[in-house]
Amino acid sequence: MNTTEIKATTEEYVLHTYNRFPIVLEKGEGVCLYDTDEKKYLDFAAGIAVFALGYHYPGFDEALKAQIDNVIHTSNLYYNVPLADAAEKLVKSTGMSKAFFTNSGAEAIEGAVKAARKYAFERDGIADHEIIAMNHSFHGRTIGALSVTGNSHYQDPFRPLMGGVKFADFNDIDSVKAAITDKTCAIIMETVQGEGGIHPADKEFLQAVRAICDEKDIILILDEIQCGMGRTGSLWAWQQYGVEPDIMTTAKALGCGVPVGAFVLNDKAAQHSLKPGDHGTTYGGNPLAMAAVSVVFDLFNANDIVGQAEKVGSYLAAKLDEITAKHACVKEHRGMGLMRGLELTAEVPVGDIVTKARDMGLLVISAGGNVLRLVPPLVISEADVDACVEILDKCLP
Repeated sequence: MNTTEIKATTEEYVLHTYNRFPIVLEKGEGVCLYDTDEKKYLDFAAGIAVFALGYHYPGFDEALKAQIDNVIHTSNLYYNVPLADAAEKLVKSTGMSKAFFTNSGAEAIEGAVKAARKYAFERDGIADHEIIAMNHSFHGRTIGALSVTGNSHYQDPFRPLMGGVKFADFNDIDSVKAAITDKTCAIIMETVQGEGGIHPADKEFLQAVRAICDEKDIILILDEIQCGMGRTGSLWAWQQYGVEPDIMTTAKALGCGVPVGAFVLNDKAAQHSLKPGDHGTTYGGNPLAMAAVSVVFDLFNANDIVGQAEKVGSYLAAKLDEITAKHACVKEHRGMGLMRGLELTAEVPVGDIVTKARDMGLLVISAGGNVLRLVPPLVISEADVDACVEILDKCLP
């Protein structure tokens, strides 16, 4: 099929829940993608912060091919080697206690919420508990994940949602305190809000939330699905804040393109929450996905991917500061590491800039609040940053 036929066939047979960009991506190499018309694109979207290693990073494909030759799926009724390897590496990277692997970020959120509620049930013997989430957050599309997503645009068509959820304002500790009751069992937030517009947590705010959770025996869930796995310049964003979560969620770059997520629990949460029969998954922890997770950690460690992200992230930040100073349509530049956002004025729709950049061979995406989002592979170079910024400079009025 040619490009036109591929798009037409997709529209005919795939449920229309996405307004896709009018290109058909066919292959990738390094930090670039190519469409079916052989046009090359510098990728500063990375499959929405997924392809941390770019495309065909040495050692990644080979590990997956080797696992395919062994076994792809066994179910969780049996042990498998890659699961043991991946779990050890993930848990040790956090300093926490136990991991549960899922197929996606939304499933990781579902599991984390269940674990928090089960912890409170084990403690109190009652199930009438509440969760505090943040306004302008995003945690996924399933009903439970939607219930803790602080955006009515995503929620309204699907009400009634899961009960017992209150919302506070991100980076406003007084609003968190006002929402707490004797029923509060968990506080959930992204360490860096992604879909909500690239808003990092203030250090004082996150530390204050941690202190409240310690005082009142509340489970702190930090969602690092987008901001984790080195994107902010540390392996986990919370490691820059001097706090530790009770439960952390991860996905996206965890498998660098292979669908996988996880929630990780500290010893307190692991020992006093989910027991056999409380939670499960058919595909979660399958050998193929676990081989991906395992080799991703190996490649991160062997090649100092996090150090690369920190170094090039600082360079990108400086270049975006220059763009912000030069173009009046850019209200603010914010972010951490290689998770960056440019908030534009209302007169310049972010979608127009995304389209112009794509036409010029640069893939970028948007986030809430008219924000241009840049979440490239962590292996980009300073030369790649220069090429990106040169195109953005031409696209912005």
